[in-house]
Amino acid sequence: MIVRIGMKNELCVEFIINTKMRSIKIFITSLVTILSIPLFALNIKGKVMDNKGAPLISATVMIKESGTGTVTDSEGYFELPNMPDKSATIIANFIGHEPYVQKIDSSYNSKGELQIRLQANTHLKDVEVFGERYKQPEKLDVITRMPLRPSEQIQSISIISEKAIAEQGVLTVTDAVRNVPGVTLFGSYGGVRESLSSRGYRGVPVVKNGVRLDSDFRTASALTEMQGVESVQVIKGSAAITQGIGNDLGSPGGVVNVVTKTPKFISAGEVSLRGGNWGYFRPTFDVQSVLSREKNIAFRLNGAFERSDNYRPVINSSRVYINPSLEWRPDEKTIVTLEMDYLNDNRTPYTSSVNLAADSVDALYKMPYSKFFGFKTDNTNNITTTRAIRVNRKISDKYSLRVSYFASSYKVDNTSTALASILNVYPGEYNMRKRTVSRSLRDDNNEVFQLDFVGRDVYTGLVKHTFQIGFDYKYTDLSTTSYGSAVIDTIDVLQENIPNTITKTVSMSAASPVESQSSSYGIMAQEVMTINKYLKAILGLRYSYGLSVAATSVGPTKGDVWNPMVGAMISPVKNINLFGSYTTTTSLRSAANRMSNGEEIGPSTTKQLEVGVKSDWLNNRLRFNFTYFDIITENLSNTEYVEGTNTSTGYYIKAGDLLRNGIEVELNGRILPELQVMLGYAYLNAHYENSPSYVNGSSPMNAPDHTANAWVYYTFEKSALKGLSAGLGTYYVGERPVNEYSLSPDGHGTPAGVKPFEMPAYTTVNLQLAYNIHRVTVRVFANNIFDAIGYNAYYRGGYINQIDPKNFAAVVSYKF
Repeated sequence: MIVRIGMKNELCVEFIINTKMRSIKIFITSLVTILSIPLFALNIKGKVMDNKGAPLISATVMIKESGTGTVTDSEGYFELPNMPDKSATIIANFIGHEPYVQKIDSSYNSKGELQIRLQANTHLKDVEVFGERYKQPEKLDVITRMPLRPSEQIQSISIISEKAIAEQGVLTVTDAVRNVPGVTLFGSYGGVRESLSSRGYRGVPVVKNGVRLDSDFRTASALTEMQGVESVQVIKGSAAITQGIGNDLGSPGGVVNVVTKTPKFISAGEVSLRGGNWGYFRPTFDVQSVLSREKNIAFRLNGAFERSDNYRPVINSSRVYINPSLEWRPDEKTIVTLEMDYLNDNRTPYTSSVNLAADSVDALYKMPYSKFFGFKTDNTNNITTTRAIRVNRKISDKYSLRVSYFASSYKVDNTSTALASILNVYPGEYNMRKRTVSRSLRDDNNEVFQLDFVGRDVYTGLVKHTFQIGFDYKYTDLSTTSYGSAVIDTIDVLQENIPNTITKTVSMSAASPVESQSSSYGIMAQEVMTINKYLKAILGLRYSYGLSVAATSVGPTKGDVWNPMVGAMISPVKNINLFGSYTTTTSLRSAANRMSNGEEIGPSTTKQLEVGVKSDWLNNRLRFNFTYFDIITENLSNTEYVEGTNTSTGYYIKAGDLLRNGIEVELNGRILPELQVMLGYAYLNAHYENSPSYVNGSSPMNAPDHTANAWVYYTFEKSALKGLSAGLGTYYVGERPVNEYSLSPDGHGTPAGVKPFEMPAYTTVNLQLAYNIHRVTVRVFANNIFDAIGYNAYYRGGYINQIDPKNFAAVVSYKF
């Protein structure tokens, strides 16, 4: 073999082949034929230790120039191939330690192994608001299935790190995703769930460590306890290439992944106590330790207790949370992670307002805080359990195998009050409301199995390949039970005193449970080809098959789909990546429904074109993203009704297309060592076309044209103020229609031909002050300091919930 070093830091390899040479291994992906040819003239070996000489396990070591990297084994050792032919910058990172940077050149080959010692750093500056620099965010590959950082992916990806969650005092997923432009709360179902919207799609799938929390096609996901959350990851746009059949209403809008904490192979802990308005009380703890003498087994345990009242009477909440995890590294090539979390949450569902006029008029009632429309018996009990086992096996320097099993259990017992207008009894008097109480149960179990074979930095000639070939299987078992409803009384919502006690006997009996099961599997392949330092090509293809059986259907519904992904990334100059992609999402949920002529409606398909710019600056401390998207959802369908009535014919009609386009802009990271920012803006143009069900040009409900977010955080590193930090955040949601502009009935009492009013825009401003001294940190939060009033409406006004008024909280934490 003859090796020549080219003029532009590229290795040109010429092989002289004869009959005595050994054969070259051939690896075939479903997209390209990959020949594994070793091109590296030099391997960099070494050991990473702390300042006492103890090995650091899973420390990140990277070559800055090429972006290639690895993690240390159970004894702190690492090996990096593909060193540039002249010089390289080695960067080593480990949580809780200062980053290590060293320049080496080709003469290193005669100097033996690198001995890298990292110094402890209690401030964790290397952990940015978007995750760890130079490293793929934890468990991002659960939903992308590829070992790439966000800047290397063609999807629009945003990461809200544990650091940002702590700084902002985030307590819900909704609060976290407000840092992501274009993502809003669609509805809270009376404050007991979190249904999110992205790019105007309601009900974006929310997963935890890659598994669904529920199987509701509206993805009205259960509340999440943030004590056990390491990061929140948002991938916008079509998720079909990794998530399979897009039967959820929000599947084309993206996916939100909640990542729970796992061991970092350090012995450390933190306890905290938070208190605030309305009797808020919240102690938490987080402890982790290395269990074995060989330092190959580590354990972590998180927990929280919370109770609170409300600015309205009767309303209260309480919860208990536990999150254990264990990681075992039997050898330097294998990592086994076991994790679970359990949440038992009780809270009062409530309505904050009603509209005192027709759907076309904004007459939202600014209800005094002394009122509550429900009853003292109202309660939603939500028990959520997730479990996971993940095995990562490094086959060689280039190839690895990842096997994962995830499961979730979501049990709900809901007793709540509903309000209904009774205009047939009180014509024009929208203040007169009938109160009914209902109860329902939900037992929702989901499982996901994933198997991925991954190759990274595999060369064919001068072309570098990163690829994934995988299989996944999903299963859902759902049981719902209704106890019906009972009419309690009629109230005038404007009266001063609203009774909250039921004074008569209420009898509700359980109906037979409604059972349904669904399963799906998918086979997929992705390929990122780095042709040269200027150009990458991205290809992907997924086949998905789904089967659904429901007690209310005449038989099983099944189907299969192919979804492609194609894209490119161009880097004209260093740190600037121009990207473009085309993806599709297919929904089979309504495909088997029949029209009056006997034909099936067929699947609904969403096609998305996305282009943009991703850029990293200041040694990867600051990231800028700009994205333009153009999406069309074709072949929507609706129930057919007898003309002039709300009576269904039993058939369905085609409802036209829904078009969306817009822009999203993000700037996240550290402008200065002391100053970090998270800035974002999104514009959305969403409207129906060619629809017999909706007015052409009208927007879907709850889809704001404009959203914006800003968070600025400054830490004093010098002078007498050292240890002090301050944060200022603002969040804006623009006007959005409270309902669809329908041309025909929709089964929910929406009047046909009535233009819905716009829910008012609102802006909230939050402040945070923190002081750190040694191991103690004190944070003070002032939220919605200008007492803005904003509302979110679930599903055509079924629940109208107000954002929290001005409130204050403080938390004291101690690290050990």
